[in-house]
Amino acid sequence: MKHGMLGLLTGVLLAVAPAMAHHSFAAEYDAKKTVALKGIVTKVEWLNPHVYIFIDVTDAKGEIVNWAIEIGPPNTLGRTGWNRNTMKVGDEVSVEGYLARDGNKQANAHIVSMGGKKLYEAAPSSQDN
Repeated sequence: MKHGMLGLLTGVLLAVAPAMAHHSFAAEYDAKKTVALKGIVTKVEWLNPHVYIFIDVTDAKGEIVNWAIEIGPPNTLGRTGWNRNTMKVGDEVSVEGYLARDGNKQANAHIVSMGGKKLYEAAPSSQDN
């Protein structure tokens, strides 16, 4: 009986975890606070429900600050031609997006460009995710 309850609890937690991981744009980001960043990619994470890129950006004080940039879901990016090799560590990227409400160095990307070419542009409705 003990193992049955543990299995049931584990199943419930696994089922709920993806739902908990997905969030509302408005809960995490402020559409009125925009940011434009240019930096070097340090990491790319293909995760559900969204892909994250991490970039080193030189701030106004000349210090390097690592930013987490949330972009679209992996399946959406795949349908637009992205794959795990589209963006690599060391690439220079530009990002226009919306700042995290909690003040962390995190943004939700509206536009991601590399080498002057727009690689990603979020649809206006994506701010409702």
